Amino acid sequence: MRIAVYCGAHLGADPAYQEAAKKLGDWIVENNHELVYGGSKLGLMGAVANSVLDKGGTVTGIMPKFLQDRERIHTGLTHLITVNDLDERKKAMMQHADVCLALPGGIGTLEEISEAYSWARVGQNNTPCIFFDVNNYYAPLQTFFDQMVEQNFLFHEDRQLVLFSDSLLEIDTFIQDYYKK
Repeated sequence: MRIAVYCGAHLGADPAYQEAAKKLGDWIVENNHELVYGGSKLGLMGAVANSVLDKGGTVTGIMPKFLQDRERIHTGLTHLITVNDLDERKKAMMQHADVCLALPGGIGTLEEISEAYSWARVGQNNTPCIFFDVNNYYAPLQTFFDQMVEQNFLFHEDRQLVLFSDSLLEIDTFIQDYYKK
């Protein structure tokens, strides 16, 4: 399985984010999955890629031309796909993924995983969408999604297409159950 990981090009304020990126990378390799991500060697992006590569796993980076100098491409990637812009990167990441997962990150991370989930709701992305909720980073967003259901802006069935969890075991179960449907 190819796991698209959306995450920050910064490490964030809490060291737990970097630890979670490393744990996720280890989990990807231990389960014979592959990493698909934004291609940078910086921040959590670099941490998850390094974790996968250090364990002998496969990493595909997808990066727009204009970011290649600013974000500094990871030079140890198994595969690098160059695209023209961020829209192409988002589409390419979804096309190359069997799972869409967000570690903590900024507005770009939120945009990418939100688009993946939005597309899943309308049948244009057939992958499970997951927020790896390290130290409750995404708890306010989970509350907001639940409010959308309460206020009839999001169907309960559609809310079930996305998981918020800090447990790789629960994440694995969610992925397996998703594909049993």
